Amino acid sequence: MRDVALNPSTNIDSESETPRLNRRQAAKVRTRQKVLEAARQLFAERGYEPATIRDIAKGAGMSTGAVFANFQDKAELFEAVLSEDMLKLAETLKAAAASETSVRARLLAALTAGYHSSLELLPLVQAVVARSWFQPVAAEMRTRDAIKPLVSVVTDALQAGVREGELRQDADVRLLGDLIYDAYLSNYRRAAYDGWTIQQLTAQLGKQVDVILAGQISRQ
Repeated sequence: MRDVALNPSTNIDSESETPRLNRRQAAKVRTRQKVLEAARQLFAERGYEPATIRDIAKGAGMSTGAVFANFQDKAELFEAVLSEDMLKLAETLKAAAASETSVRARLLAALTAGYHSSLELLPLVQAVVARSWFQPVAAEMRTRDAIKPLVSVVTDALQAGVREGELRQDADVRLLGDLIYDAYLSNYRRAAYDGWTIQQLTAQLGKQVDVILAGQISRQ
């Protein structure tokens, strides 16, 4: 079968094999996506630990064996959900930032959009933060890669501020980006434990951004 697929000069059966292979591949993609959607819903409702593979399989309408055929374990499944969601969220942040003209407005627009998109999934956010303290080093590196698109939106806004003369030319954009993203993430604790609304989170973030950027504003 492998030789047929690789050698176009093989007999006519090679043409009949291609559609069947494509259908199988398409079916596998659909199965994988159904598992991801069921896992995302359960992680968002319950967090990481209470969401079991059995319940995820049930939510996807398939067996646990079908889940394990696509993912090695729950950790790998969680990372796949995280990667997909972070890419989508980054696009949301980029679009929000693009509508503003000042560095502060870009940052607040982008990160407020992040709160709007993810506050309903608070158990999932908590699971990401909680696991980051206890996962193996390799998993931590993958998590960092997954959130890079979000941090990039912040650093892009800061770099634009440097180019446009709002921020000092020697501003440490990478450090500022990390500080602002960390502040953004830390505010979810207020939402989780103090019931803060998006308006309260945004107001707090505005103050944090002002403090972080206070020494970086250009005096030209």
